[in-house]
Amino acid sequence: MVSPLLLNVALHGMEEAAGSVFRRSSSRVGRTADGSPVVVRYADDLVAMCVSREQAEEVKSRLAVWLAPRGLAFNEDKTQIVHLDEGFDFLGFNVRRYQGKLLIKPSKAATQRHRERLAAEMLALRGSNATAVISRLNPIIRGWSAYYRSVVSSREFSKLDTHLWSLTYKWARCSHPNKSRHWVVTRYFGPFNRSRRDRWVFGDRDSGAYLRKFSWTKIIRHQLVSGTASPDDPALADYWAKRRQRNTPPLDRVSLRLLKTQQGRCPLCDAFLLLADQEPQSPEEWEQWLMVTRKAVRKDAITAEQGHGTPEEPVVFRLVHAECRRRSRTATVTKAWGPACP
Repeated sequence: MVSPLLLNVALHGMEEAAGSVFRRSSSRVGRTADGSPVVVRYADDLVAMCVSREQAEEVKSRLAVWLAPRGLAFNEDKTQIVHLDEGFDFLGFNVRRYQGKLLIKPSKAATQRHRERLAAEMLALRGSNATAVISRLNPIIRGWSAYYRSVVSSREFSKLDTHLWSLTYKWARCSHPNKSRHWVVTRYFGPFNRSRRDRWVFGDRDSGAYLRKFSWTKIIRHQLVSGTASPDDPALADYWAKRRQRNTPPLDRVSLRLLKTQQGRCPLCDAFLLLADQEPQSPEEWEQWLMVTRKAVRKDAITAEQGHGTPEEPVVFRLVHAECRRRSRTATVTKAWGPACP
């Protein structure tokens, strides 16, 4: 997108304008000096963390002077100075200090918007079958939980699971108004996920598909970037590659195990299966990324007909690009039929 890029160019140097002082030596290079304000910016949204209210007011006035020649100014309705014990919301997160400990959680506003979206989706799915419900909601659940998996989200995940159970139960009751509660529970809820001891999973008994839960997403703490490392520095390509390997994508366990076994590469073209120079930056981007990944990467069964193993051996799966699989099958069919007779 062009707008965020232009804003990043126009607002480059804001940290220095605010008075931030960075360490140039020692093992803490790139970090701000003690007592220096810390400015965090994403496009045109920013937060400045200061040691006192006086320093915060000074930073605001300095930035106002710095922004004026660029034709920009603070939106006073959205700008406020608050104590860290009160907390503040930023990019869907709530940053607040609890009894001396800083915690970052999903903001109440973001959580409420997500609850409302789930309710609206379930209302729109009235009259559909369980497979349609699962297919529609799973990417939404995966995307939202992937975005918030790096902060203190376990409690919110559990609350959303409870909310989602109420929505699915209400949907099931409305779909079968003449059936008893016991019949509805037996039909749509059970231990569909064999890797978890949970009999209250919503699923489809015909296909075996089931609805994910938010709490199944593992919390993975964000790792700070070392010093002044930039993803645009070619000399640091290995550093960023190793960093991305530590942050496992929010995929199912089978896919993650296959990715590790295959070292992240497609066995047909030897290219990387997942290319993500930067993680998605919003729940919606995560949702889109997961949907595209699901379409682009497929599990391919290696069977005896392909020349691997014997019919008695169990089927082994591997991850391949969807395009590579289509090309492979096309080549196999062409080889089987052979060239046309003259």
